[in-house]
Amino acid sequence: MGEAGWPGHQQSLRASGGGPTVLRILVGTQLRRLREQCGMSRAAAADLIRGSEAKISRLELGRTGFKQRDVVDLLSAYGVTEDAEREAVLGLARRANEPGWWQSYNDVMPGWLEMYVGLEQAASVIRSYEPQFVPGLLQTEAYAQSVIEQGQVARPADVKERVALRMRRQHLLNNPGAPDFWVVIDEAVLRRTMGDTEVMRSQLDHLLSMMKRPRVTVQIIPFTRSGQVATGGPFTLLRFAEPDLPDIVYLEQLTSAFYVDKREDVETYLELIDRLSVTALTPEESADVVAAARATL
Repeated sequence: MGEAGWPGHQQSLRASGGGPTVLRILVGTQLRRLREQCGMSRAAAADLIRGSEAKISRLELGRTGFKQRDVVDLLSAYGVTEDAEREAVLGLARRANEPGWWQSYNDVMPGWLEMYVGLEQAASVIRSYEPQFVPGLLQTEAYAQSVIEQGQVARPADVKERVALRMRRQHLLNNPGAPDFWVVIDEAVLRRTMGDTEVMRSQLDHLLSMMKRPRVTVQIIPFTRSGQVATGGPFTLLRFAEPDLPDIVYLEQLTSAFYVDKREDVETYLELIDRLSVTALTPEESADVVAAARATL
């Protein structure tokens, strides 16, 4: 049911520009497939690289970088002997170890968020439901500061860096290969003042401006329809042009996050976001609601 609701995918392969997070997942997926094809257990593979099953699991999930020696040993054990095929995997592994731009914010960015930022940068489609705040990719600097200050105990310098990170993430929507960004927002977000009145005026003006972009779709669920939808909270679905990457659901909490990629679980969220989109106002009607909220400030 969820498949039909996604915007059309970009046809070009984005692995080359997706950054190290996606490359790690691609290399890990390939290593897992090769291991399974030759019938080797994770424990046996771990012995080959003088590691543990947990290390093999992290490698295959793309949760850690690759040592070239480990990849060479695993390819040999999996029967990959052709130079061209070996170099293709090794080349991706080398590029996967290169730092992404977001790693310069490691001092203020928790590890669970680092993976999301990498995936966000590589996604071809991003769909999100937000019942509390304007989505991060659509926030103004002042609004983002208010949200971060409210939700986290941090030094002023750290708040400044976290705001800078959020603003840097937004460059994604300005890129030539920008993803389709489709978000459903509860009307309460428009009525909840963050910062002062001027902050909210500027934020709603910015939201109206972003809604005019061809790759940005914003739908509002009005108060009169909120009761028709039951959901546990905000979530984001990421889809990638690279066929080896599964759809991923991102669920963020105050101090942690969950990544869901089991197909049956992802389907549940796909059905939910489709239901939310059907319940919500059209983009044109939504723009009128945002403008009306702005007029009251």
